[in-house]
Amino acid sequence: MEILGVKFAPLNESLERKLQELIVAIWIIIFVCGCFGGCLITIYLLLYTKTIRYILLLYFLWMYYDWDTCSRGGRSEFWTKWTKNNAFWRYFCNYFPLKLLKTVDLDPKESYLFIGVPHGIFSVGIFGSFATDVLKCKETFPGLEIRLIILSQHFKVPFLREYFHSLGACSSSLKSIKYLLSTPPKNPHTGRIIVLVVGGAAEMMESMPGTYRVIIKRRKGFVRLALKYGTALVPVLSFGETDLYNQIYSPEGSTFRRIQNYIRNFVGLPPVVFSGRGFFQYSFGLIPKRLPVTVVVGSPVEMPKIEEPTSEEINKYHNEFINHLIKFFNTQKHNYIKNAENVTLELL
Repeated sequence: MEILGVKFAPLNESLERKLQELIVAIWIIIFVCGCFGGCLITIYLLLYTKTIRYILLLYFLWMYYDWDTCSRGGRSEFWTKWTKNNAFWRYFCNYFPLKLLKTVDLDPKESYLFIGVPHGIFSVGIFGSFATDVLKCKETFPGLEIRLIILSQHFKVPFLREYFHSLGACSSSLKSIKYLLSTPPKNPHTGRIIVLVVGGAAEMMESMPGTYRVIIKRRKGFVRLALKYGTALVPVLSFGETDLYNQIYSPEGSTFRRIQNYIRNFVGLPPVVFSGRGFFQYSFGLIPKRLPVTVVVGSPVEMPKIEEPTSEEINKYHNEFINHLIKFFNTQKHNYIKNAENVTLELL
């Protein structure tokens, strides 16, 4: 039913679908308001409670003791197994739905740096595929420990940090990534996958339906690290990611883009004006559109181990990976994109 241009959801929509919408909405709220909410709850408990404030002081001691966990491999599987497999994430993944596919088998005794593109607004596909185990990523890549890299700021906020720790995520700091690349995983794992969305928060501003814009031309640090530790680079494409939200797009050089970049440099995240759908209508809202997202893992690009790679060596292997990424996109896009012949991978 459509009234004044607003398309409303049917009244007889199933409880299953409503629960999926609720779970996805909760996930979005945590991402959008988690930092502010964690700080607000902390201030309230500290200033306006009599007993809980002392428990909170003990929690601060725990935070101090646990501060570097996000930079030293994250929580062990003992603490993350249940949270990565519970019903919350099943509803989350089934909402779109999300799918995880691989094109080749990976050696379980090696380590890999997965380079996920595009970021989209919230990296829904990458998060659902690798921060949870609902899509059977452990079965898909047996023997490999999987660590998703997210913004370091999330691990500095009380309570919010525990949410991301519970999913086995790690900090995006250089110290954290170096640790993961240089340290062998604990039993029963024999190898490791580090999942990095290389475009980061800046790529949020490039997300538009029907487009695949990737900020990678000037991002060469991941190649430097891959060469330093001899870690293979693996392209990961999240088809459908950019279709989940509309956005008021501002090109480079515009006043709004300059404001976005300034705020992103200050707080780590840009202010993006986006719209998906709501609980009872499909025309606008914070909830992403109910569209399929398929995450496809490509074949690895082997990297030689060079302790101190030169600029020429970094550029050489950076170009090699980009060419591999473009070829991978062009061979896979016809399986997941309508009118694929008109869609290209735009490298920025």
